[in-house]
Amino acid sequence: MAIKKFFQRLFNWELWNFYVLYAPIAPVWLWYCLRSRSLWFFTPSNPTITFGGFEGEGKKEMYDQLPQSLVPRTIYILNTLSFTQVLEKIKAAGFTYPFIVKPDVGMKGILFRKIDSEEQLAKYHERIPVEYIVQDLIELPVEVSVFYYRYPWEQKGTVSGFIHKELLHVTGDGHSTLQELVTNHSRARFRMEEMQHRHGHRFDRVIPKGEVFYLSYAGNHNRGAQFTNLHNEINARMHEVFDALSHHTTFYYGRYDIKTGSIEELKDGKNFQIIEFNGCGAEPNHIYDCGMSIWKAYGTILQHWKALYKISRYNNDHGTPYWSYKKGKNFLKEARRHFKVLEQYD
Repeated sequence: MAIKKFFQRLFNWELWNFYVLYAPIAPVWLWYCLRSRSLWFFTPSNPTITFGGFEGEGKKEMYDQLPQSLVPRTIYILNTLSFTQVLEKIKAAGFTYPFIVKPDVGMKGILFRKIDSEEQLAKYHERIPVEYIVQDLIELPVEVSVFYYRYPWEQKGTVSGFIHKELLHVTGDGHSTLQELVTNHSRARFRMEEMQHRHGHRFDRVIPKGEVFYLSYAGNHNRGAQFTNLHNEINARMHEVFDALSHHTTFYYGRYDIKTGSIEELKDGKNFQIIEFNGCGAEPNHIYDCGMSIWKAYGTILQHWKALYKISRYNNDHGTPYWSYKKGKNFLKEARRHFKVLEQYD
């Protein structure tokens, strides 16, 4: 079994380690650094987001800039508050169970949880070492990602990627245990250590026939979500929606994670909520789960890097400075220390 998994990983580039996947094209990134004479050439890309949204930015600054009608109700909780104070804040804001909690500064779905009860919230608050968000659980049925970029000297931008997300889950058959369902799942079996950590106490449970058991509520590739490429659905109406958002926020480059009632409603700019905006550190995740060759995937990534470089260079030429080497180094060091701490509690 171990040998089979090894060869499955070897011949499926989507399962490769991040650094292994990106190593062959890393010289292109270095070339943009040299051309800009800045290791942090990307920092002017989104001028109103810390570090351009590459890594380590807080979600609050993103939510504050988006139209409030398009983001879930959100409050911020200091981990140093007493649990009584937490409950008072949540009650005052009008939240009811279930809702979502996640770190204000987070990534890759780390410590993203759905909270169903006061007991679960108490355990989360007791453990989490940083400030976190309490946010409405958006029940809209369709979850998508939209990658968008706009050159600052142009009025209209490009929706370059559009995918549907299906959260990592198993469906019960009435006789298999959760562990057996995970072991036989095409994606979850490669995440057995994570599944054991999260759901090991339920592994002996037999999932009733037809019942859907979500293994993760984080809709990203890092957490095993399944993507379906919707590139053929991109049209002029969708471009208008995201052009308007870009002009409202001055977000020039990144990926929107969205829940909506339907694809058609999103195209019309109706009935959707923006769960996250990921800035210049966002991966064009439409390269995954669509049968794309690694060479085409590299071409897509390089296309986006070129756009990122041009946006950043223009903004720098028009008054948004590159971060200094020292400032960027210290910020990145602190961000990675922060994420390392989060991973210990995930």
